[in-house]
Amino acid sequence: MTTLTGLAIGSWGCARVSPPPIAPAPVPEAGFLEEGIASWYGVPFHGRTTASGEIYDMEAATAAHRTLPFGTILRVQNLDNARTTTVRVNDRGPFAKGRNLDLSRRAARELEMMGPGTARVHLTIISAPPQASQESCWVVQAGAFSNRDNAELLRRNLEREGHVVRLTTGPDGLHRVRAGPFRPRSEAEEITSETGGMLLGCGVSDS
Repeated sequence: MTTLTGLAIGSWGCARVSPPPIAPAPVPEAGFLEEGIASWYGVPFHGRTTASGEIYDMEAATAAHRTLPFGTILRVQNLDNARTTTVRVNDRGPFAKGRNLDLSRRAARELEMMGPGTARVHLTIISAPPQASQESCWVVQAGAFSNRDNAELLRRNLEREGHVVRLTTGPDGLHRVRAGPFRPRSEAEEITSETGGMLLGCGVSDS
């Protein structure tokens, strides 16, 4: 596939927002998953609906991950101080590039990372749901912008690459740029990697 060009338009959005539910990745095996950067979120997201449909409780042991199935249990170790905590994935994120996990305030406090805001972490899967739905149709949310001009620029760039693209505006005021549908998943994952976007199932809402 032709490599996408001209897609770096700055931040994908001005703040962390909960996107529509995202189709999960295949059920992962227990054991080591990845190392990367974790951040955390609390107010003003406390009490809002997460991508899984649950109400976000910043004092619960939960986390947001881009692709792991909802209900996956993770052990998170802060590599800077060796502290650990256990969380359940119930939301999607992070939305900042270069980050792997968004933790609840409780989890961040247990890892002693609230002050710095981020930490290098080691993620280990303890358990995952026995059955996670599989999608055969995929859409890539390439960006979500508060500025419509940035969204239009990304849409035009993607269309020049030959992709079917739609731009929608949700009730939160964000302008979402989505490309697809794609079959197979690997093609959608390539676009997701190149744009820094999010992988969605074809049945998700435009809101």
